[in-house]
Amino acid sequence: MDAKYEALFTPWKVGNVEIKNRIVLCPMGGTSLFGWMELTGCHFDKEAAAFFLERAKNNVGLIIPGIAPLRDTIWGRWLWQNEKMFDELRDYMVEIHKTGAKLFIQLTAGMGRSWAITDDIAKLYKNKALRTLSKPVLDAGYQLASPSELPARWDPSITTPALTVEQIHEIIDAFAKTAKLCRDAGVDGVEIHAVHEGYLLDQFTMDWTNKRTDEYGGSFENRYRLPVEIVKAIKKSCGEDFPVSLRYSVESKVKDFCSGAVPGEDYVEVGRNMAESEKAAKYLQDAGYDMLNADNGTYDSWYWSHPPMYMPQNCNLEDVAHIKQFVDIPVVCAGRMEPEVGAKAVAEGRIDGVGVARQFLADGQWVTKLIEDRLEDIRPCICCHNGCFNFCSYKGHANDQDFSDTMGLARCALNPETMQSKKYRIKPARKAKNIAVIGGGIGGMESALVLAKRGHKVTLYEKSGELGGVFIAAAAPSFKEKDRALIAWYKREIAKYPIEVKLNAEVKDLSGVQADEVIIATGATPNRIPVPGAEKGIQAIDFLLGRQEVGENVTIIGGGLTGCEIAYDLYLHGKKPTIVEMKDDLIAVKGVCLANSSYLRDFFKANKVPVHLETSLKEIQDDGVLVKDKNGMEYKIPADSVILSVGYKPNPLAQKDKHIHIVGDASHVGNLRTVIWQAWDVCMKL
Repeated sequence: MDAKYEALFTPWKVGNVEIKNRIVLCPMGGTSLFGWMELTGCHFDKEAAAFFLERAKNNVGLIIPGIAPLRDTIWGRWLWQNEKMFDELRDYMVEIHKTGAKLFIQLTAGMGRSWAITDDIAKLYKNKALRTLSKPVLDAGYQLASPSELPARWDPSITTPALTVEQIHEIIDAFAKTAKLCRDAGVDGVEIHAVHEGYLLDQFTMDWTNKRTDEYGGSFENRYRLPVEIVKAIKKSCGEDFPVSLRYSVESKVKDFCSGAVPGEDYVEVGRNMAESEKAAKYLQDAGYDMLNADNGTYDSWYWSHPPMYMPQNCNLEDVAHIKQFVDIPVVCAGRMEPEVGAKAVAEGRIDGVGVARQFLADGQWVTKLIEDRLEDIRPCICCHNGCFNFCSYKGHANDQDFSDTMGLARCALNPETMQSKKYRIKPARKAKNIAVIGGGIGGMESALVLAKRGHKVTLYEKSGELGGVFIAAAAPSFKEKDRALIAWYKREIAKYPIEVKLNAEVKDLSGVQADEVIIATGATPNRIPVPGAEKGIQAIDFLLGRQEVGENVTIIGGGLTGCEIAYDLYLHGKKPTIVEMKDDLIAVKGVCLANSSYLRDFFKANKVPVHLETSLKEIQDDGVLVKDKNGMEYKIPADSVILSVGYKPNPLAQKDKHIHIVGDASHVGNLRTVIWQAWDVCMKL
C-alpha cells in the first residue's frame, strides 16, 4: 500500500468501541437491514445483509446501513415489535464480527416535509377520502408530519401536518426500545438520523422550519430538545457505554424552501449557519452523542449531502474540519471524499474518519484494491445517481420516478449486481458460442465483458480508433473526470479477457460477420430540427468532441441534461451561455436525480445564466436565433454560436431477430443505467 494512505488504516474509537481503520461505509437509502418499502413490511433484509458482509470481508472499518424508519412505511408497524427480525440480526452480527468490521444501525424518526412523495402519493394525499382509505397501509399524513405546517419539499402545494407532543414522545420511546434490541443483538452502536439533510429531527432544530410554541419550539434549547431527549433515552435504556452516533449537517446551505446555495455563492443562510453549528455540535456532544457523521445540506440543497459530479471533490471537508474544533468526540466527513485527501486530513487530526458511500455500490472491493495497490482496478463511481437515488423532480411533478424504482434504491447504474444479486449474476454459459459485438461504446464493452466472463468467444468491432463511443463526448466536460476514469477502466478490463478487439473496423452490414450471435450496440444519432438555418447550428456531440469551436455568446437549444451540462461547462470556461427549452422546466425527464438537476437549476439562477423556458426555436441566423415564447411572441437572442442539444434517436445497424440482439441506445435512448443493465439482460441469456 502506498504510504500516503497509511493514516486511513490506523485504529480509532467511538466511545469504547475500537474500529480497525478510518474508512466508514456511510448509510444509503435502500440498504437498511430491516428492508426499505417492501409490501411485506419490515423484515431482516438478506440482500442488504449480503451486500454489507461482502464489504466487511473487503476491509471496511465501520459499516452503517441505510436508514431504518422506526415505524414501517408500509403497514405502520414499529420496528421494536418484530422480535424475529432482531434474532436474525443477532446471528448476522456474529458473521460481521468475524471480519473484524464494526456495524452501527442507523435509525430515523422520519423525513417530515422531505419525504420523497411520488406523483401518485401526492394525488392520494390531496384526496381526503383516498387518504383515509389508504391510511392503514400507507399513512401519508404520518410520513409527512413535521414540526410545523410546512410546504412539502417534493410538492410545495402540500402543507405538512404538525406532530403532536404525544407522537413526539412515542418516537422517543421507540428509539430507546429499538436501540436496546440492536444492542442485545450484538450491534456495536446506533446512529440517529438525523440533525442532517433536512429530515424530521433537522426540521425541529431550525427556526426556519420549527414554528412551534410548546417545549419543542422557540429557543435554541427547545429546538434541539428532541435529539437531546432521544440520546438520553437510548443511554438510559442501553447504558452509557453503548455508542450513539449522530448524522449531522454542519450548515444547511439553504436560501429558502426548495432553493439551495451553490458553492461560492453569496447568500443569507435561513437554516443552520456556522455560528449556530459551532454551538449545536458541542451541545449535542454534551447531551451524550459519541460521534458526528457529518456533511452539509438539506433536501432543499440536496447536492451538498448527495453531491453530483458538478460539486467539488471533498466538498464538505473544510466545514466538517472546522466543526471538529468545537467537540471532543470523533468526527467523520462525507461528500465525494478522495482517499488521499481523506488520509491527509486524518493524519493532520482535522477529521477522524472518512465517510464513503456510493463508491461501495460501484465496487465493493475498492478498499482491498487500495490496500493492494490496484487503484487502476477500481471501478469509479461517477456520481450519476441513475441507480442509487434517481428520485427526479421538475415543475408539475413531485417525485416522478416509477414506484418500483422508489422501492429499489441503492442499486448501481454501473454495477447491476449491487443489491440485485438474484437478478444479475455471472453464470457460466451452457454452451460457449462465437459472439460478435458491433459497437465499442459502453453498451458494447459491457456486453463483451459479460459474455467473456460467461465463457463465450467474443469479437468486438469499433468503427473508430478508440473504445468509448458517444461516452467519450459525454465525458469531455471539465467536471467529468470520473467519466473519463470509467472509460479508462473499461479499456483495462477489456484487456484482461480474451476479447478480440477490432478498431477502425466499421461494420456496414452483417453479411461479413461470422458469429453464432450478434450484439448490436451502435448507439444513437442526433435529432435534427427542421428550421431555417439549421445547418448553422453545431451538434452537441461535435462541440463536446472539439470538432467545432464556439464564440463568446453561445445559445444552447435544448435544456435537457446534456444541454445544461454544456451550458455549465461553457460558464466555467468564461463563456456566456443562454439556454432555450420548449418544456416548462430544465431537465424535465425521469431518471435524473433531483440532487443533480437542482444543482444545475440553482447554479444558473445564482449566476444569472439566461434561461428561456416554454420557448421554441424558429430560425438560426448568422448572429443569433429567432425564438417564439409560450404567448406566441417572437424575438431574437443574439449569439456568436448555436449548439443543438435536442436529443437522440436509436441507430441500430440491423433489426432484432433470433440471433441478433440490440442493446443500449441502439435499442432505446436512455442513460448509463439503461445501457448497462440491458446489456446484462441480453447477455445473461446467451
